[in-house]
Amino acid sequence: MVIKVAINGYGTIGKRVADAVDAQDDMEIVGVTKTRPAFGCDLAVRKGYPIYCTYDDREKIDAFVSAGYDCHGGLSDLLNIADIVIDCSPGKVGASNLVKYKSAGIKWIFQGGEKHATTGMSYTSSANHSANLNVEGTRVVSCNTTGLSRTLVPLYNHCGSLSVECTMIRRAADPGDSSKGPINAIKPVLKVPSHHGPDVMTVKPEISINSMAVAVPTTIMHVHVIVAQLPSGHGLTTESIIDMWSNEPRIIMMSGAETGITTTAEVMEYARDIGRKWGDLHEIFVWRDGVKLEGDTLYYFQAIHQESDVIPENIDAIRALTGVETDWRASVAKTDDAIARYNNIL
Repeated sequence: MVIKVAINGYGTIGKRVADAVDAQDDMEIVGVTKTRPAFGCDLAVRKGYPIYCTYDDREKIDAFVSAGYDCHGGLSDLLNIADIVIDCSPGKVGASNLVKYKSAGIKWIFQGGEKHATTGMSYTSSANHSANLNVEGTRVVSCNTTGLSRTLVPLYNHCGSLSVECTMIRRAADPGDSSKGPINAIKPVLKVPSHHGPDVMTVKPEISINSMAVAVPTTIMHVHVIVAQLPSGHGLTTESIIDMWSNEPRIIMMSGAETGITTTAEVMEYARDIGRKWGDLHEIFVWRDGVKLEGDTLYYFQAIHQESDVIPENIDAIRALTGVETDWRASVAKTDDAIARYNNIL
C-alpha cells in the first residue's frame, strides 16, 4: 500500500514534511498547496510536487497560471485524490480546514499550532502511537512538547510516576521571519502555566507537568530547563539516565566540555557540519554534563530545533492513522533511515 499524501501549506514545516514523505517507500506526495504564486512554488516545481491552490476560487487558481505555474486546481481537487492531508497552514485556521477534510472523507493531521480541543487527539511517537492507530485525525504536538516527550516518556516508563517543572527559553522568531519577535528584550509569556508542559499531558496524561516560558532575541533554537521529581526507590543514577536517553531514538547526547558545543549556535553548526539539509536537527540535543540527579530530583537542559524536530513525527503519525505500522519503534527506524538515505547522510 502506497499512501497518497496531500500537504496543505507548503512553507517552513510543509516543505520539510513533503520531503520526508517523498523519502518513504510506503507513501507519496500527490500535491502541495500555496495561497498564491511565490518563490515556494519554484521549490515545489524542482521537486516535482504538483501545485494546488489553497482556495477553490477560480480567480486565485488562475493567478498561478498567469505567473507561469501549472496549477492542478484548488484544495478540494487535491483532497479528492489523497488518502490523508497534512495541514501545515498557519496556526488557528484548523477549525475551518477541519470541516473541509471531514467533508472530503479523508484522514488529517494538524500541527501543534492548533489546540488539542480542535482535533480531540494528539500525537508523538514515543508517547501514544498505539492510541492513534486507525483514528480519523490527530495533531502532532508542538516542537517543544515533542522535545519534552522524548526525554520524559522514557523516564516515566521506568519510574511509573513523574512530576515536572520546566522553563522554556524560546526563540523569538524563525530564521525566515522578519516581522515579529523582541529585538532588544526578554519577553515573559504571562499566561501561566504556558501551554508547552500541560500539552505533554495530551499525549501522556500520567505525567504531571507545568511550564513557564520566555522569548529571547534569537532565531535558531529553544532551550528547556527541566526539573523532574522522581518517585522514591526509582533506582536511577545520573549515568543510568544518560545511558537510557542515549539508547532512545531522536535524542543526541553530547558533553559540552568534551566537544566545545556549549551553545545553540554551536549545535546548529554541528547539524550543518554533519550534512543535515537546511541545517535541520530532527533529534533533540541534551548536554550530558548538564544532567544531574540529586536524590529524587533530576536537573537537565535540552535544546530543540523548532523548525524540524516534528518533521519525522508527522511521518510516523501517517503510519499510525493508516494502520500500516503498529510498532512505534519500527516506524521511527523506518522513517529516520529513509530520510537519511534520501539526503545522503548515512
